Amino acid sequence: MNGISLFSSAGIGEYFLKDIGINIVLSNELIKRRAELYSIIHPKSEILVGDINNIEIQKKINSSIKLNDVKFLLATPPCQGFSLIGKNKSTDQMNNDHRNYLFYNVLEIIKKNDLDYILIENVPRSLSLFIPYKNTAMGVEQILVKEIGSRYNIKCDIFDCSNFDVAQSRKRAIIRIFKKGLSWDNPKKSTKKYTVRDVTGHLPSIESGQKSGVKWHFGRKHSKEHIICMKNTPEGKSAFENLIHYPKKTDGTRPKGFKTTYARIKWDEPCPTITVRNDAISSQTNVHPGNKLKDGTYSDSRVLSIKELFLLTGLGEKFDLPESTPEILIRQVIGECVPPLLIKKICQEII
Repeated sequence: MNGISLFSSAGIGEYFLKDIGINIVLSNELIKRRAELYSIIHPKSEILVGDINNIEIQKKINSSIKLNDVKFLLATPPCQGFSLIGKNKSTDQMNNDHRNYLFYNVLEIIKKNDLDYILIENVPRSLSLFIPYKNTAMGVEQILVKEIGSRYNIKCDIFDCSNFDVAQSRKRAIIRIFKKGLSWDNPKKSTKKYTVRDVTGHLPSIESGQKSGVKWHFGRKHSKEHIICMKNTPEGKSAFENLIHYPKKTDGTRPKGFKTTYARIKWDEPCPTITVRNDAISSQTNVHPGNKLKDGTYSDSRVLSIKELFLLTGLGEKFDLPESTPEILIRQVIGECVPPLLIKKICQEII
C-alpha cells in the first residue's frame, strides 16, 4: 500500500511502516533541515519542502496521490492555534490564526482523493480543542463527521506509548479515518511494560562531557552548578528537594521551581514524555537515573544521551544517523515525534 506523510518533520513516526507493507512515496515538511534529515532516514521517499498552504505544494501532493495510487495518509497538523473550549480566544482571533487552517488543508486533501485509510496524530488535548468552522467554533471530530462522515468511519482515541512496546510514557491523540465497508481495529497492547533499565541499562555510565566509545552515547556538557545539584540528587527526585545542593538564583537564593525540573527519571518505570528541551537539566524530567556511588553522591549527572533517546523512543539498537547530524536537531525531532512502534502497532491492524 502506498502512502503519503504530511507535517513529516524527520519522519521518525513512520520509521517502521515499510516493515508492514506501507510505502511512503511522498512527504511534506516545511523546515528544510528537518526535510534533509527525513531524506537520510527515508532515502526512497520523495520529500516536498514547503508550506502546505501554498497552492503549488497542494497540487503536487494531490498529483502524487493519484499518480502513485496512494491509499494511506499520515498527518500531524499543529494545534497551537486551537482554543480549549472555544472561549480562550475569540472567534476573530481563531479565524486570524493561520495555524488553524493547516487542519483544513489535510481535510481538503482527503475530500479530493480516494484514500482508504487516514491517521491523524497529535497531542491529547487536540481532541478537546475547538477550531473555527464556518461561523462558529467546533471540535475536530465534529467537523470530520460533518465533512466526510458519509464516506468514512471516524475513531478518536488517546493511546499511551508505554502500552505498545515503548519504554516511554507518552500519550497521543490518534484519529483513525477509514472508508465505509473497511475495518481498522484497535492496536493490540503489549504484555510487558518496558522500563528505562530494560532498554538502556546495558549502556556504560558516563558523566557530563564524557565519551563512551558507543556511537551517540556521550554526555552532554552542563554547567558546574547543575552537575553538583544532580550529583546530590537520587533517582526519581528533583534537585529542588535537596536541602543543600539545590538550584540557586545569582544571589544564592532558592528560586521557585517544579519538581519535574532538575529531575532524574526512574530506572524501573517507563521514561516520562521526552520533550524538545531534552538537552537541558532545567527542563522537564530528563536526567539519567544514575547510581549511588561510594561517597554518597550519584553518577550520570547529565541529560539522556542521544543513544538513550533513540532507545527510549523505540527506534532500536540499529538505528543510526550520520555523525555530522547536529545534536540539537536530533534532540528536537526526537522530542517532537510520536514513537514509531505506536504508529506501527496501529497500522498493523489495517494490513
